[in-house]
Amino acid sequence: MAIFAVTYTYAPDSVTARDEHRPVHREYLGGLSEQGVLLGSGPWGADEEPGALLLFRADSKEEALALAEKDPFHLRGLIAEIGVREWVPVMGPLTEHL
Repeated sequence: MAIFAVTYTYAPDSVTARDEHRPVHREYLGGLSEQGVLLGSGPWGADEEPGALLLFRADSKEEALALAEKDPFHLRGLIAEIGVREWVPVMGPLTEHL
């Protein structure tokens, strides 16, 4: 398995809807974390373009994208763009997940 960095760009004017659907979004991601598929996730800082970074363990880019597309935020149209790139950590605790 490889590690994939998945980036979300949130849809314009979606703050209220994201607040409303955040519990089910976090429940979905929490399940992936418990399975060892999601290594970490979180939003960009307050001064950045609204979005998030997620690190998935997957066999392919397509599998990582499929996981992101099942996110309730995506299913409700709250994500304008999803990016997926393979990421190869060479130092630090995430290297143990390769």
